[in-house]
Amino acid sequence: MGAEQRLAVLDHAEAGCHLLLDKPVALTVPDARRVAEAAEAHRVASVVFFTVRFGGEQLPWIEEQAAVGGWFTGRSDWLGSVFAPDSTSPYADSQWRKDKGALWDVGPHALSVLLPVLGDATAVTAVPGPLDTVHLVLRHAGGASSTLALSLTAPFAGGGTAMELRGEAGTVRLPERGEGPHAAFHRALDALATAARTGEAHPCSAAFGLRTVEILAAAERSLAAGATVEV
Repeated sequence: MGAEQRLAVLDHAEAGCHLLLDKPVALTVPDARRVAEAAEAHRVASVVFFTVRFGGEQLPWIEEQAAVGGWFTGRSDWLGSVFAPDSTSPYADSQWRKDKGALWDVGPHALSVLLPVLGDATAVTAVPGPLDTVHLVLRHAGGASSTLALSLTAPFAGGGTAMELRGEAGTVRLPERGEGPHAAFHRALDALATAARTGEAHPCSAAFGLRTVEILAAAERSLAAGATVEV
């Protein structure tokens, strides 16, 4: 989120407007905290549009796995080809994606699924892969661990997304999305309207968006230091 966009969000919150936010809510922890604090201070509802969290098949799957519990480990691969040779992606000219890479673009999507199922992250270790690819290992508060492989430069033939959980209930995999993003977007709008009407915070509120930014920032520090970082 650029400075102008951040100021606009803060102005909208101050004016009492409810907030439908894109991920990541900001590219720094202080900026993300300002957004979350503004939503709370002005008592406006907020929803961050993590696409998978509003998927017709993925959302009930996430809720079911969170209720099952007993997970030992999780694996999430988000291997996009936005910047692969001959890419025709509409995001190929996105400067912030070029600057921040897969960690900040698809990392929020992976976290939005893993955190509600395995629990909050307490530590992260990040190592670089080819080009913008990054690999993360997360330790979760409930005792489980997870691994993430994130890229925007994967070859077309080797790209794709997948999530797998292993634990006492066996092995389960996130269902593939069977619909376009528009249906998920409308669910996010409905979720924002419900939060505004009831006053109950949505699980994907600006506060959750802030938490994902804190974890991504810790991953950046881990990459720079070559060490595990507490979150």
